[in-house]
Amino acid sequence: MMHDDQVPIDADMVRELVVDQFPEYRHERIVRLASAGTDNAIFRIGSGVAARFPLRAMDAAACAEMLRRDAAAMTEFATHSPYATPRPLGLGRPGARYPMAWAVQSWIDGETATPTGLAASAAFARDVADLIASLRAADTRGRRFDGPGRGGRLPDHDDWMDVCFRNSDGLLDVARLRGLWARLRELPPSGPDVMSHRDLIPANLLVRDGRLAGVLDAGGFGPADPALDLVAAWHLLDRDRRDIVRSRLGSGDVEWMRGAAWAFQQAMGLVWYYRRTNPRMSALGRSTLSRLLDDPLV
Repeated sequence: MMHDDQVPIDADMVRELVVDQFPEYRHERIVRLASAGTDNAIFRIGSGVAARFPLRAMDAAACAEMLRRDAAAMTEFATHSPYATPRPLGLGRPGARYPMAWAVQSWIDGETATPTGLAASAAFARDVADLIASLRAADTRGRRFDGPGRGGRLPDHDDWMDVCFRNSDGLLDVARLRGLWARLRELPPSGPDVMSHRDLIPANLLVRDGRLAGVLDAGGFGPADPALDLVAAWHLLDRDRRDIVRSRLGSGDVEWMRGAAWAFQQAMGLVWYYRRTNPRMSALGRSTLSRLLDDPLV
């Protein structure tokens, strides 16, 4: 279990829900996917459908509303992404053994990107930059960042970072990392909010033949700091390939460093929190921190 409030779900429970609520898929094979994801359990239904089950317990009505918002954001994202992305197909209701709403969406083929597999790929770096540029070009329609997560003011995350530093004693060079955050948190804004995926981690990028082929988990698509999606470059690419992303997007010094700051904030939470329950996510945090500490600009 990755979370203290995690809700159990397995293939038998999913089959009961599918047969009851989506009988058109009752004869399809249902398989739980091994994933580094932390918020949802993913089950593949046949060859063209996936079901996503939130893992952390929450009020049933609030969960349903969250998934409806996600579906709307996914639909909007699909109109702006140059790469394939899942489309919402339906919303499931709570069942006898699973107490919350769940989502059915289309399946996208591809392999999950890794922080080492494409680090030296100039073509993949260009793909990442082109994705970010396409999202930035979308109209915010007057919306601004209004959430508690990444994408607003860096100092708003001081309390969480202090939790991460305290829990990372013995795992990381905390004194050095505290010093880095003290510098990064002081960065000024780099520009007005733009439309952003808001969670461009490797697990949400699919590749085929060394190129970006699909983008997952677009339910958070919305306005945010223009630097936020730059975390993909820090999580996935070596220094020379990061330079390709920066050049292609025309990122100035402040924007580029704020991208490093958001990647740092995310990576610090991965190492200790998932050390035992999700080693792949913990390892991602370590590799990203290593990239940040080794970059002369940071």
